[in-house]
Amino acid sequence: MTAYGPRSNPVQRLFDWKVRGIRWIEIIGGVCVAAMVFSVYVAKTAAARESTEIGRLEDEISETRQRVRLLRAEISRLEQPSRLEALSHAAGLAPVDVHRQASESQLTSLKPAVVPPAAVTAPVVEEAVPVVPSVPRETDEVAQ
Repeated sequence: MTAYGPRSNPVQRLFDWKVRGIRWIEIIGGVCVAAMVFSVYVAKTAAARESTEIGRLEDEISETRQRVRLLRAEISRLEQPSRLEALSHAAGLAPVDVHRQASESQLTSLKPAVVPPAAVTAPVVEEAVPVVPSVPRETDEVAQ
């Protein structure tokens, strides 16, 4: 018999086992609590990072929507019929005269004739001789 009584139960022995005056089960519990605290910290840090990323993306979406609204306003301004009409008159354009319009039966006669492409002959290229620049020699300089 020991000071704690008969040890027939292995679970009871696990709870009673001590390391330097601290029960083994308390050490395991402390490690588990520390692991949970660390995992909560890591999860909270990751959530804050994701929250920051979500905020950045929402700001980017808001800016993109604003740009889309501005571009649509620019398109509607550029497509105003009065503006286009003024530009066409300035360029010398006018509506087609009714008498110049073709009927369905005239469309085949207006089709451009197909011109066969001319046979292209490749030009003959003569082999080029490389030109080596002349470098004055020391003897040439002395002779001069």
